[in-house]
Amino acid sequence: MTSPLKAAILVVSTTAANEPSTDAAQSALREVFEKDGGGRWEVVDSKIVSDVTTQIQRQIMLWTDAAEPPNLVITTGGTGFAVADHTPEAVSVLLHKQAPGLVHAMLASSLAVTPFAMMSRPTAGVRNQTVILTLPGSPKGARENLQAVIKTLPHACLQAAGADSRALHSGGLKNLEQEAGLTSSTQPAHAHHHQHHHHGHHTHSHTHGHPALTRHTAPSTDPKSNDPSLGPSRRHRSSPYPLLPVSEALSLIAQHTPAPITTTLPVNPSLTGHVLAEAIHSAEPVPAFRASIVDGYAVVVPQPPSTPSSAAGAGTGGADMRGIYPVVAVSHASAAVTTPTTSSDGGEEAPALKEGEIARITTGAPLPPGANCVIMVEDTVLVSSKKTAAEDGGDGEEEENEVEILATGVWPGENIREVGSDVSQGALVLDKGEEISAAGGEVGLLASVGVRKVKVYRRPVVGVLSTGDEIVAHDRDGRLRLGEVRDTNRPSLIAAAREWGFEVVDLGIASDKAGALEEVLRDALRRVDLVITTGGVSMGELDLLKPAIERSLGGTIHFGRVVMKPGKPTTFATVPVKDNAGERVSKVIFSLPGNPASAMVTFHLFVLPSLQQMSGISPPGLPRVPVVLSHDFPLDRSRPEYHRAVVSIGKDGVLYATSTGGQRSSRVGSLKGANALLCMPSGPEPLRKGTKVEALLMGNLRNDVRG
Repeated sequence: MTSPLKAAILVVSTTAANEPSTDAAQSALREVFEKDGGGRWEVVDSKIVSDVTTQIQRQIMLWTDAAEPPNLVITTGGTGFAVADHTPEAVSVLLHKQAPGLVHAMLASSLAVTPFAMMSRPTAGVRNQTVILTLPGSPKGARENLQAVIKTLPHACLQAAGADSRALHSGGLKNLEQEAGLTSSTQPAHAHHHQHHHHGHHTHSHTHGHPALTRHTAPSTDPKSNDPSLGPSRRHRSSPYPLLPVSEALSLIAQHTPAPITTTLPVNPSLTGHVLAEAIHSAEPVPAFRASIVDGYAVVVPQPPSTPSSAAGAGTGGADMRGIYPVVAVSHASAAVTTPTTSSDGGEEAPALKEGEIARITTGAPLPPGANCVIMVEDTVLVSSKKTAAEDGGDGEEEENEVEILATGVWPGENIREVGSDVSQGALVLDKGEEISAAGGEVGLLASVGVRKVKVYRRPVVGVLSTGDEIVAHDRDGRLRLGEVRDTNRPSLIAAAREWGFEVVDLGIASDKAGALEEVLRDALRRVDLVITTGGVSMGELDLLKPAIERSLGGTIHFGRVVMKPGKPTTFATVPVKDNAGERVSKVIFSLPGNPASAMVTFHLFVLPSLQQMSGISPPGLPRVPVVLSHDFPLDRSRPEYHRAVVSIGKDGVLYATSTGGQRSSRVGSLKGANALLCMPSGPEPLRKGTKVEALLMGNLRNDVRG
């Protein structure tokens, strides 16, 4: 068969359906087809649907029941035990033939990586002429499951499409294995690859360029970080942590970041930045009374035989209100009741208006009893006035006595806001998950509908710690001694965290001594929800953060290296601690590189999404926008780079990106003025001016003069 087999990818995720940029599994699966598919596949379509059975089934049937269906449909997501995980059930009823062998192969491959693979519920089979597989939602799990069966799928798809089985099997099983690249001798190597893929790609044939790990202890002990007590001669010469893509690192952060905690706060300006943990309904109607929307005169309009179908009907038909009317009352937009113009005590309620009487009224004031319309002051003429009695017995103020109305075609209800016309009582005003912004008016909306307290997600408290005996306070007097470095990371990270609205605790500088570092971290974890450290995450004998987290604090390091520039040694860990109530909870530690640019880039790329997830913000992370390069940009040959840049809005409405200059990770100046990180691929040649790339926005856009 010379033409490629056709595949379609269905992402099952309510989150990705609302914000497609959060999906990382699709790109991982496309990469498997490209790199492991032997050139036999073409991904012809991809869709994203919510975790809804009918949506899953509808899209699969649109593909498989078409005149020219794809050979393979793979889904990713919804295969676990969560309440919203429906994919296996949705798919199984569509299958005409089951394929338990494919299911077994995927599970066996995943179980070689982690025992938790038994928690996945894959389904496989055939509908019409299409093979269907359901894969996990995590990019790593989806990739490993597809890799486990990718070489056998062409044979299955050809049979499902109607190829002659006798002809396909004419060369025997050995021939089929050779054509698929799955000879019996290679099977153990395949399983061995998957086992070590989880632990850092340790085999020679599958290192993907990662250096081999030198073991200094028995494999059964399986150490990760260096043991400081062993001394320099026995520490690892290469990192035991697998080098993960950024997408997998972000997936692990999302998976292991603690769930947001709810709290109740009063409705006031301090709510800004919080996310609602409940839906809010109006406690009362707005307005709570019939109110005038203009300055003018409340009148009683005789009820006509019929009313206009819309406001456009005003002035055609309706009542002729022309004439001279006595002004018998005044209604102001205040807490005072409507009073007759002859009242002197300010507290007597006016009697109901009758036809032939009018009451002066201001914008927002309640309609007097009996009134059913307001005539604008512009449609009237003052005829006569009178003196009102003063409280001291002297001459009172000049007051309207009679007013001529010039309006015809007047209808009841004109220029009136009815009760609840803005917000009805019990109406949904803000939904769960909405953020209270400073500019969006949410605080005012809550106040307007009588809500005094709301449940919100508590914003986490951040602690920032610098480590290293060479680090000195940036504001210390005197010159630097040989080897000393001013602490730039701590003030920079504190400023960044506060700019994003988080409370920050300054944890100071910790020395490169295991006991001292452990004590500082223990104290920090009692005071804050998330700790940011910088420095001490490489492979030197004084890089003690990872050993302190794992060996002293009993924490779990979820990743210790990332394929990126800058920020390769970024580390994400969780540590179990007891809260004030004695309950065991999980606290987060991000150990960022010591180089200033690396620290700030990894804060925005990794720490911020974790903080936002703990705050209930969805989707977390910096906003992503397409930008056009203003000039040529060099690329790193081996790692994708997060290039510091200034993004501006051109006169043509296009976003343009300009580099901040040299991008060396130790260069603090590369962040000066930067409002974006450009997501640059690796490659041998520069990206040329005019190329479109994706940018992560860290700050406000600038105005530009180009275009």
